[in-house]
Amino acid sequence: MTTAETRTVTTAGGESRQAPAVDSVVTQTVAPGIAPAPEGTGIRGIRAVLDAGLLGGVATASGIALTATSGWLIVRASERPVILLLMTAIVAVRTFGMARPVFRYWERLRSHDVALTDLADRRTTAYARLIPLTPARLGRRGRADLLTGVVDDLSDVVDAQVRVTVPILSTIVASVLAVIVAALLSPSAGLVVAAMAIVTAAIFVLGWQLETRSQQTLLAARAEVARVTALVAGNASELQAIGAEGQAQSWLVTAHADLRWAAGRQSHGRAAAAGLLLLLTAAGTIAMTAAILPGVGTTISAPVAALLVLMPIALGDAFSTLPDAMRALARSRASAVRLHAMLDQQPAVRATGVLSLDTQTDTPSGMPSRLLVTDLTAAWAGTASDVGPLDLEVQRGQHLAITGPNGCGKSTLLAVLARHLDPTGGGYRLGNHDALQLELGQARQVFAVLDDEPHLFASTLRANLQLARPVTTDPELIEAMTSAGLGRWFADLAQGLDTVIGSGGRGVSGGERARLGLARCLVSERPVLLLDEPVAHLDHTTAEAVLGDLTRSTTGRSVIMVSHRPDGLAGFDRVIDLSSPQASGHGECG
Repeated sequence: MTTAETRTVTTAGGESRQAPAVDSVVTQTVAPGIAPAPEGTGIRGIRAVLDAGLLGGVATASGIALTATSGWLIVRASERPVILLLMTAIVAVRTFGMARPVFRYWERLRSHDVALTDLADRRTTAYARLIPLTPARLGRRGRADLLTGVVDDLSDVVDAQVRVTVPILSTIVASVLAVIVAALLSPSAGLVVAAMAIVTAAIFVLGWQLETRSQQTLLAARAEVARVTALVAGNASELQAIGAEGQAQSWLVTAHADLRWAAGRQSHGRAAAAGLLLLLTAAGTIAMTAAILPGVGTTISAPVAALLVLMPIALGDAFSTLPDAMRALARSRASAVRLHAMLDQQPAVRATGVLSLDTQTDTPSGMPSRLLVTDLTAAWAGTASDVGPLDLEVQRGQHLAITGPNGCGKSTLLAVLARHLDPTGGGYRLGNHDALQLELGQARQVFAVLDDEPHLFASTLRANLQLARPVTTDPELIEAMTSAGLGRWFADLAQGLDTVIGSGGRGVSGGERARLGLARCLVSERPVLLLDEPVAHLDHTTAEAVLGDLTRSTTGRSVIMVSHRPDGLAGFDRVIDLSSPQASGHGECG
């Protein structure tokens, strides 16, 4: 998936801000008109959840009946009746004892099946909806926060079916059955059970409100822990090199301390609800005892009285699952708000184009005859322009380097060219066509994008390279690595393309990572390469070597690189300083 980093830039007025950076993974094709994320599980899913709730209600009712019937059996047996008079109760106890786990297992199968299906559908749809938002609409969220947050939020939303909806339905079904049975045995007992159910509902609402008040704080603390952990783990070598291990550890300690405080604060709601439910169970037992005492017009036998007295205790046990449901509901609601806030954004690119590139006349081998921007302006957010007005023309096969300080609009320009961001003014043409009128997928297929931190997955070398073009053969992969300057490095790998790299596999240096990103771009066979600070973190010698490999291996392809460093620019056909008056005005850059 294509994700985005944010980097600090300085505007022309000297103000620092966060601007998204174009990502390192080859630009993916996005079809317009992607369907919105499902709000529910559909008719079949709703029916499955209701079925699971009913099955759970039968299981819960069986547990209540088991406790109450056991009380009747014990008291009746103490009266030493003929054994045949106890057989019905004995069979009932055994039946309820077996029914509870059987129906509970059946309920879990039903509820988890629909939940896992729904989770798979939601993840697929959320992934599709994130792509058109990348990178302009992801704001300050980095890769770790974004991916961890979306995965956790989706899990919380879907878990509500299993942890909230089904337990509540089960409790309602069991409570209604308990009220009916108690009322048939004694109207006053039925009133006691009904009152317990009503008070339990009030406790649930109170506990949910207490949980909700602190949920946003907890989510923010959890996201901060994920962000800091990824930052420290991903830059461990750099932190060690500058002697900042202690500072980094203090960041982790602070983040985890904030998370513990937020979790402790949120637990107050569950603790209060659990305590109130215990008090309610005690009060219900006392009220039930008072309601069936002899001398107040009751003719209840001792075994039936035992059954009724134990019923509030059994109900209290059934209600004990509700505090966890409160927590899950609060998490689900907060997670749903976060997901909607992100996924419901208007994409930064209008996917309304319908024209197709003419691959026979205008774009041999899929390569546009030129890229042309005239009087171009663009902004990530708001009305203030982050680049331009700018005129720029890049001919087919030309290698262009764009330099300038942070904040002059280099990354913004690349985002517009890659069709990750719509211009706010001016024109942009690919070959003989208005780029904004081209079908979005076709326009993006022209470009491969590489930045200063190409992402490597914890998988084989082959899988990492074939991400750009799955049909690539092994000889083509090896040729791409050789062209990217990795021939000797690859020859030293005992397992060749099956070598596992990334987390848990073979370590990769900064220069090797940059070259692997370049090899991935070559594998993609995209005709235009857009490079966003590809050697920003490399030393001078390595940067010169990587860019030398780049210019040699991309003969015939158009290359546009932005960089604030002068390393390796000698191999480019043209070098433009975007901060110069000529570049930032209406004259042609070059």
